[in-house]
Amino acid sequence: MASSSAPNLEDVPSLDLMSELLRRMKCASRPDKRLILVGPPGSGKGTQSPIIKDEYCLCHLATGDMLRAAVAAKTLLGELVSDDLVVGIIDEAIKKPSCQKDTGKAGIKVDKVLNFAIDDAILEERITGRWIHPSSGRTYHTKFAPPRVARVDDVTGEPLIQRKDDTAAVLKSRLEAFHKQLNRWFLYLC
Repeated sequence: MASSSAPNLEDVPSLDLMSELLRRMKCASRPDKRLILVGPPGSGKGTQSPIIKDEYCLCHLATGDMLRAAVAAKTLLGELVSDDLVVGIIDEAIKKPSCQKDTGKAGIKVDKVLNFAIDDAILEERITGRWIHPSSGRTYHTKFAPPRVARVDDVTGEPLIQRKDDTAAVLKSRLEAFHKQLNRWFLYLC
């Protein structure tokens, strides 16, 4: 008997079922890869990760997105969170079917760590010009990738938003925390 949390396939559109079947067939022949993208806010991790995910059939886990979703669902209050909490959120996310190919084994090794090194001075323009379509996650930038109509999603015509943490003041605080954590992480690895 199917799990009560599993969707009723009769309710899933045929096109969605076929797309998922084709994705699984394509991905079945791909070797397992495990990448970690590291970089400060605004360095391009969120732009590059969907491209890498689709090309290599990887599970995409964005801790920032997961934490924002937990805050929105009121299962987590804002502010800084512990490493244990982040690990717990990741542990829940990797149980999803879309991540099973990548994370089915204990003691997962990492194939590559991609460090998106970018000068802090460049990041303010990148962060403060970012606009997001909330329901799809599509991102735009006032200078580098503007929508056809300012502050309006190209696909749906719905308004775009700026995240509350996409300000110069918040960026400064986030960069301080990032550099502190990155230094600890590299000390751990070396």
